[in-house]
Amino acid sequence: MNTKIVLRPAQREDVAAIVTMLADDALGRGRERIEDPLPQSYYDAFDKVAHDPNIRLMVAEGGDGSVVGCLQLCILPGLSSQGASRALIEDVRVLTTLRSQGIGEQLVRWAIGEAQARGCKLVELLTHQTRVDAQRFYKRLGFADSHVGMTFRF
Repeated sequence: MNTKIVLRPAQREDVAAIVTMLADDALGRGRERIEDPLPQSYYDAFDKVAHDPNIRLMVAEGGDGSVVGCLQLCILPGLSSQGASRALIEDVRVLTTLRSQGIGEQLVRWAIGEAQARGCKLVELLTHQTRVDAQRFYKRLGFADSHVGMTFRF
């Protein structure tokens, strides 16, 4: 079942809804700060993202105008693969109550189409090893296991 949504670029007033979705699991709760008002760092980061031509932060808007999903697409130029650009999909989230209704699929398919239109030769994404449902979702959309992800934190 597909829910009727509109995909659009995120706006500054969407930041609280996006951060709430980012914090909607054990991993997210450990790295996000849900406060009222939100820490200024989120708005500073939004301003950087909004002005970077190689980053698209998109939201899925429900019929009532509320933000029900989000995704960030980064276009990464590079020398590898004969100078091919690649796309990186990050921070795909859908409200818990609306999952399995096609919203995430619409977001990811948009990102794949945008990456192709911008000349990318491949699309990559990372998902935490504990997010088994997300891994199954991405595989259903045609993504394949290919790399071992590693993180260095400060």
